[in-house]
Amino acid sequence: MDEQALGLYRTMTRIRQFEKRAHDLFLQNLVKGTTHLGTGQEAIAAGAAAAMRADDYTFVTYRGHNHVLARGTDMTPVMAELLGRRNGLMHGKGGSMHLLDVSKGVLGSYAIIGAQLVIANGTAWSAQYRGTGQVTVCFFGDGATNIGAFHEALNLAVVWALPVVFICENNQYMEYTAIETVTAVKRPAADRAPAYGLPAAVVDGNDVEAVHAAAAAAIDRAREGGGPSLIEAITYRHGGHSRADPGKYRPADEVAEWLARDPIPAYRAVLISRGVDEEVLDQIDAEAKAAVDLATEEAKAGPEPELDLAFTNVWDDGGWAWRN
Repeated sequence: MDEQALGLYRTMTRIRQFEKRAHDLFLQNLVKGTTHLGTGQEAIAAGAAAAMRADDYTFVTYRGHNHVLARGTDMTPVMAELLGRRNGLMHGKGGSMHLLDVSKGVLGSYAIIGAQLVIANGTAWSAQYRGTGQVTVCFFGDGATNIGAFHEALNLAVVWALPVVFICENNQYMEYTAIETVTAVKRPAADRAPAYGLPAAVVDGNDVEAVHAAAAAAIDRAREGGGPSLIEAITYRHGGHSRADPGKYRPADEVAEWLARDPIPAYRAVLISRGVDEEVLDQIDAEAKAAVDLATEEAKAGPEPELDLAFTNVWDDGGWAWRN
């Protein structure tokens, strides 16, 4: 039995169950602030994370639950952060859009479109300078390709031959606008990368093995000193931009077509065709559901953050009193 394949399926299933629960808790008014789910995009997070070394760096967008979980962060602190509890990753101060886990190399989820692209170059330069062999993998949405930071980051990454891999999660929509209606090229990331000298690949973002293969090749190239590259993974978010968005601007037939290409049942079918027993996959599904149930209860049991916590981690010494 291919343990890596089962691992990919396990990661996607855990993410999907987590996102379902996050959606339910949001509707119960338990999630603090808004939330942007990555339902339908699990194959990108799972495939890329499986190709990374434990000490590599990850940068993600505000739609970042998938990636944090894929890098191995425990569910409970992620769920607790969404609920604004003291036992959350950021002690309830960051919420859904600002997840960070330095212990797993996840150096932040960024709400400012494209901001992570230029910061990712910083960690890539650091690794290059220190000679550690670490690679930075930076995820961004298709909308970020029309932001200046995208072009600046790609250009500098090539100039300095940085060990960074840029992965565009092209889910077809930049918030509420179809990317194709406001972009001159068909592939907003991959068609522009060659202008800056980056090798670019376009992959089916709903095929977890295709994503893994492309990511592994790009990461290995960067680690061996081959410089940066870019991957554009074509995918689709099952819901609207955020939980406040019903997504009715999307054509019904388009939504139906993409839902039929759901990466998880598709990969389940592939594994079964290779001889994997359905009972094995059912067990993985059950374990994912149990993990989410436990994380939910532990998150709910977490205390509300104390008001004094608002004044910590504000300045570089952890305090604020010196300002007065």
